[in-house]
Amino acid sequence: MTIAAIGSIPLILVLGNSMLIPILPKMKSELGITQFQTSLLISVFSISAAIMIPILGYLSDRFSRKAIVIPALILYGCGGILAGAAAAWFDSAYTWILAGRIMQGIGAAGTTSMAMALTGDLFKGGEQSKVLGLVEASNGFGKVVSPIIGSLLALLVWYAVFFAFPIFCLVSILLAIFFIKEKKSNKESTPLGEYVKGLVSVFKTEGRWLLVAYLAGATCLFTLFGILFYISDILEVDYAIDGVLKGAILAIPLLFMTTTSYITGSNIGKKMKRMKKLIVFGLFLMSISFASLILVKGLIPFFSILVISSIGTGLALPCINSFITGSVSTDQRGFVTSLYGSVRFLGVAIGPPVYSALMNWSRPGMFLSTAGLTLFVGILCIFLIQVGKKEKSPEPNKKKDTLFDKLQLT
Repeated sequence: MTIAAIGSIPLILVLGNSMLIPILPKMKSELGITQFQTSLLISVFSISAAIMIPILGYLSDRFSRKAIVIPALILYGCGGILAGAAAAWFDSAYTWILAGRIMQGIGAAGTTSMAMALTGDLFKGGEQSKVLGLVEASNGFGKVVSPIIGSLLALLVWYAVFFAFPIFCLVSILLAIFFIKEKKSNKESTPLGEYVKGLVSVFKTEGRWLLVAYLAGATCLFTLFGILFYISDILEVDYAIDGVLKGAILAIPLLFMTTTSYITGSNIGKKMKRMKKLIVFGLFLMSISFASLILVKGLIPFFSILVISSIGTGLALPCINSFITGSVSTDQRGFVTSLYGSVRFLGVAIGPPVYSALMNWSRPGMFLSTAGLTLFVGILCIFLIQVGKKEKSPEPNKKKDTLFDKLQLT
């Protein structure tokens, strides 16, 4: 139940964007807004989350994870109520929906990164990697079911999805209250000055590796939500597919990603060399898939090739999560994983508007640019992450049990 409670937190997060993907064209027509304004409904959520995540990460290190998670989920639900009420009854509905989405984004800042930090706090060794794989799989499962849920709710009325958020949040809040038991710490809170010095020290010694890992995670989310935005548009405009069928089609690549994430997280343990190989291999699979998409136009061939990139994403993300979560001590884990969450959110935020511009520019150019980006990041991972020849088990009484102790950086 503890794992279920932790897993429900990122599940709630992905509903925030993924449930809206299938109804974006409907929102565009109902609100009378442009394609760029439509993409902002995704972006403002992610940008506000990205800004707040490091702040909440510090507060979670200073106080506790649950002290951040529960108020964050409450704010998340309230933002959904505001957006739904605005769509149903307010004048200038678009402005108020944006305000509700910003509220939701601030609440979302206390979700996935906190779930990763909690996993690092409560689980150790191979079990930690397995639970992190489950957290990523939960994240992916949310992406799979949310387009379908969004499409079903839109059968009632297009803005019904906003009123569903507080219900989901309530379930996660109750699970967190009753089943997440944090270990009590008797030590005093670290003063802000010392905390910052510690973080500076972390990034001096581990910064190059961490920055590459951050970039890899952001790239996976950037391409994922960019492509979903593109698919949502072409399904409705080019193929006249909407409703539940559209949600089910959008779920196909996400299902492959989720399944791969679960299998990967369950089997990587603490094997650094295997993690690095899977990250690089996953990014290269994404490059091959995106580059090949310029050669196909039919819907079935398109999705047959696209799922290769989804498998690549599923291979890379759990490994990146495990590296980052285990790279620092418990005292700084909240901030470091939160900063990673910020970068992931930025990837999600810029995906739809960038792909909106690329769609207007050139379809082949869009896919080749994406392939070039993932290839570049994969090459960076090859050269900037080097695993030591020996992977020694940490001594039982060693104070800092960090993955980075087993890494050598070039």
